[in-house]
Amino acid sequence: MTDPAPGDAVSLGRRVIEGTQPGPTVLIVGGIHGDEYEAMAAIRRLIQILEPPSLRGRVVLIPVVNEPAYWHGQRTADDGLDLARTCPGRADGSVTERIAHAVSAEIRAADALLDLHSGGIAMRMCPTAGYMLHPDPAVLEMQRRLARAFGLPIIWGTTSRLEGRTLSVARDAGIPALYCEWMGAGECDPAGVEAYVQGCLNVLGELGVVGPRPAPPPPRYVVEDDRDGAGHLQVNYPAPFAGFFEPCVELEQPVRPGDRLGVLHDLLGDRREEIRSTQTGIVLCLQVNPPIGEGDSVAAILELSEGQMP
Repeated sequence: MTDPAPGDAVSLGRRVIEGTQPGPTVLIVGGIHGDEYEAMAAIRRLIQILEPPSLRGRVVLIPVVNEPAYWHGQRTADDGLDLARTCPGRADGSVTERIAHAVSAEIRAADALLDLHSGGIAMRMCPTAGYMLHPDPAVLEMQRRLARAFGLPIIWGTTSRLEGRTLSVARDAGIPALYCEWMGAGECDPAGVEAYVQGCLNVLGELGVVGPRPAPPPPRYVVEDDRDGAGHLQVNYPAPFAGFFEPCVELEQPVRPGDRLGVLHDLLGDRREEIRSTQTGIVLCLQVNPPIGEGDSVAAILELSEGQMP
């Protein structure tokens, strides 16, 4: 598949399942990045199992939003723009800007958004349900409810002052929105696919689109952080030079200031630099692909109080 030609309209591959009774419209998207596979598989499964007679409202499902990036086997399309930093996009822009424009229109037409991710080829990330700390108390409370219903072990509310995201489009439209993460490293973890299927069904149950669902286990961690930049994973612990990264920690490992996160080498081993934590918490996200560019994030820490530390 080739990228759409400049100026061509973008058509997202979507499936709409209409219920037989009135109710909300829920948008579920995956593949905002082309190398995040669990969400794609989970949304295809939902297309197969959701049946109109059992639904109230409608569910709009887009397994692979960023098809050009997917077909190139990479995070972004050939224009190099990160779709998760490009919303609401432009109808007359580059391919990523046009995709952002199209998915933003889908978000504005919905009553709730679920945006499913993973760490992509380079990263692994702890299973997490996240949301923006919306300024509208009613939207924020609904997001908290939906995050608990989804059933992942970490819930992370972060600043609403980040732009370019699907969640910032939902914020401006005044609709509740979650983004979720599950592992990554270029794999399609069957456990992640199943967790995403069940989590989406749980959220649909919480919204009344499907019937009641069993209560999920309680989360291990609930963190809300309204500081500027909270939730922007790619700015954490940037690599000081391009090279070969060797992690010294594992996901969800507790760390404190001074603990080694990993070691960066140049390709001949003449230059070596240890990257150490400046925070107290657990390893939330970790670079697992040795090649790393200067400025790329090697890890992110979910900051915890001493009372929350494992």
